[in-house]
Amino acid sequence: MTGNVSTTLRPAWFRLPALPGWNSIRGRMAIVLAVPTCLLLALTGLGVAGRASDWSAARATEAHVGVLLRVQDVVREVQRERGLTNGLLGGAEEYRDDVRKQRERTDAAEEKLTAALDDERGDLPRAAVTALDAAELPLAALTSTRTGVDAGTADRTATLNTYTKAVTALIDAESAGAPGGDGRIAQGVQALQALARATEAVALERGSLNGVFAAKHFRSGEYLDFTEIRATRVAALGQFRQLAGGAQESALDKAFATAAAHRVSGYEKQAESGADGSRLDVAPARWWADMTTLVDDLHRVQKQVGDDVRAQAADTGDSATRELVGYLALGALILAVATALAVVSARSITRPLGALADEADAVAGHRLPEAVRRIQQADPDTPPPAQEGSAGLPGSAREITRLAAALRNVERTAVDLAAEQAVLRRNSTESLASLGRRNQTLLNRQLGLITTLESQELDPDALGELFELDHLATRMRRNAESLLVLAGEESPARSWSGTIAVADVVRSAVAEVEQYQRVTAVDLEQGRIRGHAVAELSHLLAELVENALMFSPPKQPVEIYGWRDGTEYCLAVVDRGIGMTRERMAQANSLLTGRGGALLAAPTRFLGHHVVGALAARLGAHVELRPTQGTGVTAYVALPAKLVQEQPSTAVVG
Repeated sequence: MTGNVSTTLRPAWFRLPALPGWNSIRGRMAIVLAVPTCLLLALTGLGVAGRASDWSAARATEAHVGVLLRVQDVVREVQRERGLTNGLLGGAEEYRDDVRKQRERTDAAEEKLTAALDDERGDLPRAAVTALDAAELPLAALTSTRTGVDAGTADRTATLNTYTKAVTALIDAESAGAPGGDGRIAQGVQALQALARATEAVALERGSLNGVFAAKHFRSGEYLDFTEIRATRVAALGQFRQLAGGAQESALDKAFATAAAHRVSGYEKQAESGADGSRLDVAPARWWADMTTLVDDLHRVQKQVGDDVRAQAADTGDSATRELVGYLALGALILAVATALAVVSARSITRPLGALADEADAVAGHRLPEAVRRIQQADPDTPPPAQEGSAGLPGSAREITRLAAALRNVERTAVDLAAEQAVLRRNSTESLASLGRRNQTLLNRQLGLITTLESQELDPDALGELFELDHLATRMRRNAESLLVLAGEESPARSWSGTIAVADVVRSAVAEVEQYQRVTAVDLEQGRIRGHAVAELSHLLAELVENALMFSPPKQPVEIYGWRDGTEYCLAVVDRGIGMTRERMAQANSLLTGRGGALLAAPTRFLGHHVVGALAARLGAHVELRPTQGTGVTAYVALPAKLVQEQPSTAVVG
């Protein structure tokens, strides 16, 4: 009895309770993914939030230091320009070419800084961006200073101060928005800024004494400025030594241990002896060269310190990235569990969806096109065949069942619509073709009657009116033939035996347009067209000429040119009217290929292009519209060799 109870209860124990919404796709996916997704967000969010700030700070530091090094490049070039300019104003004319070249290097460095700032602006602290933007004003002031230097009206002290303000603004911008966070990185940035101030002091001393040595003595107040600059340098170097590491401090010592640095010390001692205004016999070029070597060495130390700070920031960012990857791996594990849970419901969805997709592919790729083809080719009096039914999708969610039913409704509606369109198109085309043939027959009879009347009329005025009526009937006949062309019908043969001269074909085409007096055959190279193609070629040219007349000023002539091009014969209908936009011309050229679509799909404003395209396709000719030089449009027609019989190249001018 116990065994019977156990056997009876076991299936109920393992049966999962029915969940609300489980009978729909939306309900199933929401239930399966809600719990693991919330758990994923909770676990990963805690870890990611803690390390994202570290990673962001490291990235900002890398960008900041990179821009600082660009700023130092600009500072370096401005410092050089300042020293050379001060020497020039002190009387050393040999610096003039060097000043001009240095200005170009300064401008190039400013452009690189601007580009780097644009690229990194989003990663930099707001204070740093604001300070760098503010530093552009002192840099812009250098333009007027340069003008004064070139004109010889600049004061040496004022010029030196202007350049120094620009350099100071850039160095102050370096200090703005210094990154916090990691202590080593912050200390490295402070060391870099201290070294920048020390380098500026050395560069300022170079520029100041360059002018003094060029003038051979100190002027009033210049010696005091010299001593203040040296004091600033000593203080900045002391601060750098407190903040820098061993390798960085060693690099600084090497910069001050070179032969050039020792010679600089000797020059400074000579400068100290000139405090009373006595003469100083130091060559400005020698001072400049040795001092520039020292400044360049200090800039290299700056680059080393900057690279160290960037490396530390990169290490911090890599560490944060590794921890982020760990949290994301945990999230991936949770996602894998959620995926495993979703497989149960996915199997119940993918199978009916796969069957539905196969049915949709069959409808789109085979059943619907085949049904449309049968309808279009069937006898109009034959009733359409009954559509085949589709089996249902048992066991599917109600959304899939509704989708399958909707797909079958779409198929039935598309077939019904195709049948209606086929009937409508066939009836419309046949009606238009019948109407065109009737008009053509009547017009041919009318033209014959008019011709008879013309041969019998003796009154010149009446004869002129008959000629006008004949011209009007000819145009009406062309319109009837255009209708047949658009309907896909072959027009009644108006062919000639043998060949016809190109000039005669052109005259025939011109005779079929209203304002034929405005058409001029400017230059037609002799050639002959085979008789079976003359009527259609004349019709094609008449359509192009009429289009050119329609869009040209009333008194502006339309010109026709003809020439041989190898085995082909080319014609050009040139107007100088309002022209066409590039888009409209491309659309028109597409229609002129003869692949523009059926008659009932053609916009009425493009019917003429459809006629020309259909005729060109029959003749095997190529028609293309191109802009006329100046204004207007030129229609080019290239006739294949099979339509042309070669003739002597004698121009016929009409």
